[in-house]
Amino acid sequence: MNKNQSDRPQQAIALTYQKSNNTAPKVVAKGTGFMAEKILSTAKQHSVPVYQNKTLASMLMAVELDREIPPELYQAVAEILAYIYHIDKKMNKF
Repeated sequence: MNKNQSDRPQQAIALTYQKSNNTAPKVVAKGTGFMAEKILSTAKQHSVPVYQNKTLASMLMAVELDREIPPELYQAVAEILAYIYHIDKKMNKF
């Protein structure tokens, strides 16, 4: 396996969350291989933070597109959102 193949993402999932509508985060994109690369590329182009967690990614891959995450993933996703909000605040995005 060459270096480029080992650096490629196995899976990528994009979530959306709007606390104003009082619903759980939703899976809005997901994929493996080429599709995962496209998701990450799009995130980078739009300065969307990326968080890496293979275990959580595997669980989120089971969630259908445009569906809210299941309650058993709330805690893990909440920790990621808190982390991202912290980074955004440091970068004065909020």
